[in-house]
Amino acid sequence: MATTALVLLVVANPAVADSIRDQEWHLAALRIPEAQQVSQGEGVVVAVADTGVDDRHAELAGAVLPGKGFGEGNNSDGRVDRIGHGTAMAGLIAGRGLPNGGGVLGVAPKAMVLPLQTLSRDDGFGSPLPLASGIDWAVDRGAKVICIAAATDEDEHVQQAVERALRSDVVVVAAAGNKPDSTSIAFPARVPGVLAVGGTDSAGDHADISATGAEMVVAAPAVKIVSTSPSGRYSVGTGTSDATAIVSGVVALVRAKYPNLSGPEVVRRITATATDKGRPGRDDEFGYGIVNPVAALTADVSPASPSVDGSSSVGAPPSDAAGPGDSGGSAVKWAFGGGVLVVLLAGLGLLLRARARQ
Repeated sequence: MATTALVLLVVANPAVADSIRDQEWHLAALRIPEAQQVSQGEGVVVAVADTGVDDRHAELAGAVLPGKGFGEGNNSDGRVDRIGHGTAMAGLIAGRGLPNGGGVLGVAPKAMVLPLQTLSRDDGFGSPLPLASGIDWAVDRGAKVICIAAATDEDEHVQQAVERALRSDVVVVAAAGNKPDSTSIAFPARVPGVLAVGGTDSAGDHADISATGAEMVVAAPAVKIVSTSPSGRYSVGTGTSDATAIVSGVVALVRAKYPNLSGPEVVRRITATATDKGRPGRDDEFGYGIVNPVAALTADVSPASPSVDGSSSVGAPPSDAAGPGDSGGSAVKWAFGGGVLVVLLAGLGLLLRARARQ
């Protein structure tokens, strides 16, 4: 049975909590403060399928709904996180910040996070089945966005759950995957209709860690991204997980601003307004470009033409995108899309470095 381990290593390094906001370089790069003058994600529920969310963090107070744990013997309500990955994703999406401009500010600070603890074991081993169950549960409870900042082996249950979510007008945002573990767009990001997210660095260039491929939809910051971590700590992450959470927050902004838009039309608005990078038009590194929250909220975007069968194809990948292929074996592997995660313990001078390994 193939599995993936999350390994924690302890090294020494100081952490300064009061400079956290200054370290959130992606906020300025994406003009998030300007976008938040238009929308802050009010009324939008974003499901986070991950390791759970520690809602005791000050920036997440009042931002996390009771969720659910999935997998055998998991009776949690999703608001516990022994690994830290899910708490970091929640902070990037809906962190409320702290007084006087301190702490982590999420992209959509008035959105609500619905935690789906689809991976709960301390050793980082897991199965795709809890992910599939979590997606179905979130759809049934009205989530309008599902953030999957991870990748698994191809699995029919996950495929069916994602396709059901898309049919239910949910925008599914998933990580493209990290090199070297992913050399092509990961699953379930490559499922048609999913908003597959790649990574950029602080210069706006393609992040070396980010996988590439024909199913790439948009890109977002993915290098040295600061966010929340359990027990009042902070993390610095590098990987397409971070980019996925950021784009999930942007989707929440758009869904709050345009509540009558369908999920595919929301995706179209995001792709049509993305800042083109790389080769002109869609390419395998940036997709349609770097997500542009201000333009996505304010631009005049024409509706898509319906397809021959009368359905809208605005959320579909490019015509040359490959569909899910044969995995060639049992789908039991859960691989974080988050790359390197460094957890900063404020005032203690410790870092916990977590690296996902195949």
